[in-house]
Amino acid sequence: MKTTLLKKEEVKRDWYEVDASGWVLGRLSSKIARILMGKHKPTYTPSVDCGDFVIVKNAHKIRLTGKKLDEKIYHQHTGYIGGVKQIRAEDLLNKRPQEMIYQAVRNMLPKSYLGKKMVKKLKIYTDTPHPHKAQKPHPLFEKKTA
Repeated sequence: MKTTLLKKEEVKRDWYEVDASGWVLGRLSSKIARILMGKHKPTYTPSVDCGDFVIVKNAHKIRLTGKKLDEKIYHQHTGYIGGVKQIRAEDLLNKRPQEMIYQAVRNMLPKSYLGKKMVKKLKIYTDTPHPHKAQKPHPLFEKKTA
């Protein structure tokens, strides 16, 4: 039996939709990263971006366990001397919840050119309606209850 390696022209992409309400941030992010990489497909090829598109809705309803909401700090550097900006997880969840999911998923993807292409297939929205109805996304997971 020969191993088949996909070419980028042969990749068929699907659209999936996830409702983030009630999910723990890390558990949801790892499942999304797996879909974006394409590891759920039997034709997975490490050197080809063969993942699918993922739409995340209700990003503001994500959960964090333990004391992470108070103690976790997100860092950003402006590029200037002394330009480190810090924001607590609770403040980031209130201001930009889609950024929290984006950071978690991005850090689980490969740190290469391929990883940058993969993260562009992630669409995150704080509200339920999204502009991707024409793609007819499939529900990815069942609703998680707390």
